[in-house]
Amino acid sequence: MRSPLDWHALWAAFGLVLVAELGDKTQLATMMLAADHHAALAVFLGAAGALVLVAGASALVGDSLYHLLPPATLHKIAGAAFVVLGVLLFIRR
Repeated sequence: MRSPLDWHALWAAFGLVLVAELGDKTQLATMMLAADHHAALAVFLGAAGALVLVAGASALVGDSLYHLLPPATLHKIAGAAFVVLGVLLFIRR
């Protein structure tokens, strides 16, 4: 019997998000909150809950877009969005 969970997609998402989140603004903000409040568990639970909600919303939107657009088009849109955001962040300073 085939598993209802796509393990390849699970591990791909885990690895990609883990690497993408290392050293980003979210991680730095979480460290600052924990240092300011001396409440590592509370900060962890709050940050983890927020990340779960954002990831859930992203997965639902991505799944919905999959039914509307071909995957190659979605990849191009995502790549363009990253480039635009990178340029905006670069020229903003």
